[in-house]
Amino acid sequence: MKTVILCGGRGTRLGEHGTAVPKALLEIGGRPIIWHILKLYSHYELNDFILCLGHLSETIRSFFESDATRDADWQIAMRDTGLETNTGGRINRIRDYLEDDETFCVTYGDGLADIDLKALIDFHMSHGRIGTLVAVKPQSGFGVLELEPDDSVVEFREKPPLDHWVNGGFFVFNRRIFDYLNDDVVLERAPLEQLVEQRQLVAYRHGGFWKCLDTYKDYLELNQLFDSGQAAWKVW
Repeated sequence: MKTVILCGGRGTRLGEHGTAVPKALLEIGGRPIIWHILKLYSHYELNDFILCLGHLSETIRSFFESDATRDADWQIAMRDTGLETNTGGRINRIRDYLEDDETFCVTYGDGLADIDLKALIDFHMSHGRIGTLVAVKPQSGFGVLELEPDDSVVEFREKPPLDHWVNGGFFVFNRRIFDYLNDDVVLERAPLEQLVEQRQLVAYRHGGFWKCLDTYKDYLELNQLFDSGQAAWKVW
């Protein structure tokens, strides 16, 4: 089974830190975050990858063509899918790489989790619908106060998980997803919304670790977790 990784975005929320280095190559514990993602998938014997490139594509190509990944049992195809292409468009532009695949995985090049990918794929196969997305509960960006009616503070909780589920950015799709894609569409809008309307999208609830590298603060937090031996995503 192939895994499509969307790593062509500009990383605008990283400011100057995403200008010279593509987000996928920002290092966590001395290795690019995309290396950690590939290690997660290969732990579950998913070693066939398609990288959808865009911003600073040659930098990512150079990394994978260097000695840095020569020892890994990975098959990696890289395709430039455009500088300004949206997420659904990037997937649509590599459909020829997936002609023989009835089912495939998709994820972003900036998210880490300790998801059991075998269980995720088994879950997808069991319901028979077009798409499965991993639903997660991210941590609040702020500490939470519990107050009594007289406004006395009775508890302070440091950044607890939010109550609502959000899209964790790990997907499994049947190739029928291509009926909903074109070169311009944003995956998370019309395609997923149409799947929801047609009851063709199912959530796999993941209660374990999940974090995306969206800002420089996230980058620092992920490195802190790695350096302190708390890299929960490191299941290999």
